[in-house]
Amino acid sequence: MKYKVITWGCQMNVHDSEVISGMLEKMGYVPAEGIKDADILILNTCSVRETAEQKVYGRLGQLKPLKQNKPNMIIAITGCMIQQPHVVDFIKDKYPFVDIIFGIHNVSKLPQLIETVNYSNYTIVETIENETWLEEGLPYLREDNIKAWVTITYGCNNFCTYCIVPYVRGRERSRKPADIINEVKSLAEKGVKEINLLGQNVNSYGKDLLDERITFAQLLYELNKIKGIERIRFTTSHPKDLSNELIFAMRDLEKICEHIHLPIQAGSNKILKLMNRNYTREHYLELIQKLRDEIPEIAISTDIIVGFPGETEEDFLDTLDIVQKVQYDQAFMFMYSKRKGTPAAEMENQVEEEVKKDRLERLMKLQDSISAKKNEQMKEKLVEVLVEGYSKKDKGKLTGRTRTNKIVNFKGSESLIGQLVMVKIVEPHTFSLFGELYNFQGG
Repeated sequence: MKYKVITWGCQMNVHDSEVISGMLEKMGYVPAEGIKDADILILNTCSVRETAEQKVYGRLGQLKPLKQNKPNMIIAITGCMIQQPHVVDFIKDKYPFVDIIFGIHNVSKLPQLIETVNYSNYTIVETIENETWLEEGLPYLREDNIKAWVTITYGCNNFCTYCIVPYVRGRERSRKPADIINEVKSLAEKGVKEINLLGQNVNSYGKDLLDERITFAQLLYELNKIKGIERIRFTTSHPKDLSNELIFAMRDLEKICEHIHLPIQAGSNKILKLMNRNYTREHYLELIQKLRDEIPEIAISTDIIVGFPGETEEDFLDTLDIVQKVQYDQAFMFMYSKRKGTPAAEMENQVEEEVKKDRLERLMKLQDSISAKKNEQMKEKLVEVLVEGYSKKDKGKLTGRTRTNKIVNFKGSESLIGQLVMVKIVEPHTFSLFGELYNFQGG
């Protein structure tokens, strides 16, 4: 029996798909080369933007003839989308050939759900979850033996007015530090060199752990001690919870990479308030200055939304201004997308699509020029690169990342994959760097 998992969305979803794959392999399934070869197909969905949901509906439409030709094939759908009742109802109505709809927190029930399909003639729905309970010890299948995602929190308490995440992933729950430490130790024993700690807001880790008082910075100190792990990253950080303690930990701990993803979302205080972000542009700029004072070589990336309800040209110019002031290494930029059930979807003064598109183009043009300039400054520099494998765009080159999260491509032998090497940057590009192998320091 063969399986296929298709994933949309963020790193959290990628990690969730690793757990789903682990569950299926424990049940005896093996990976299918393609969708048509699969006996069970699972779609792991995203609901952050409407375009992500439309991609899922498009894929479901494509699957209808396959299901007709292969009626015993099981099609299941999970992820953030199906935590919304109206989406579940829509799928049951428009795509009745879907066999299972299950919440990502119900993944431990997957064997029973698959078994139930064998004697039912209707769509099985299992989306009820106990938000206060986290199940540990589930198997997972990681395709990458060099880097690993490690979830430290689930859900979110921030309720930004544009965001659906707290409604679909629930309130914030922190994993126990011992469970996280044990998972990372296990990864180190398997040869993993880099871990990336995941949470909607990693900075608030531990605030809900009443029995074990621990901060995110204190967790980093514990993880930094684990032998075999060479690099530690984390995402995402909320500016309102970025403490001096965390900044000092990033400065002092040798395994913490010199990079932070710190979403600004907008440069206008008026828009930040409407978004319920709970910080001002002035406070954000103070944080940037603190980070650069303590960690001069730090790279900073961000998320920005344009066209939020009520955003005027003046508000947008504030966003361009803060991008110019901060000089981000990288930015993920999006047009505002209405999400049903969020306060922003009901706000007045929705911005016209053409205005959103124009602002996004202007923002991207500015950020691309900054990214290119930042990368140009890397020319002739020696950087440490963790080699991840062959480049997808050029199979003749190896690819990896610097500690500051910049992609570097260079020529080298397969034996370097998984190792730390020094590379001299010879040709900077806007989104990546090309270099030459300098020497080999790994073992």
